[in-house]
Amino acid sequence: MDMSGANGSDPVETVTGFEDIEHANAFARRYVRDSVERCRAPGLDAKAVLDAWFAFGEDAEVLGAGDDGWVSRSELKDFADQPVRDAEDRDWRALDPRRDEDDDADEDEA
Repeated sequence: MDMSGANGSDPVETVTGFEDIEHANAFARRYVRDSVERCRAPGLDAKAVLDAWFAFGEDAEVLGAGDDGWVSRSELKDFADQPVRDAEDRDWRALDPRRDEDDDADEDEA
């Protein structure tokens, strides 16, 4: 969910194709973690990071998993309080199921 309004009337993108709920949860968590870090600027305290994220960031949630689905509110404050230490915690692209679709399309073209 693009919270900046930059996507106009279509601020929500639905991503499907996850192997299981754990895969979807990991993707959503990393996606939001990366978005928080992109909103972090030198000298900002945690509140300012959150303010920037709510104005310009991107949120994600796992739907259809009931209480097992990850939602940002469970870790958002921790993300703002502590800058990421391990780059893997931001690497949502490695978990993106659309990447597999792109790889399949490249193989078809070869």
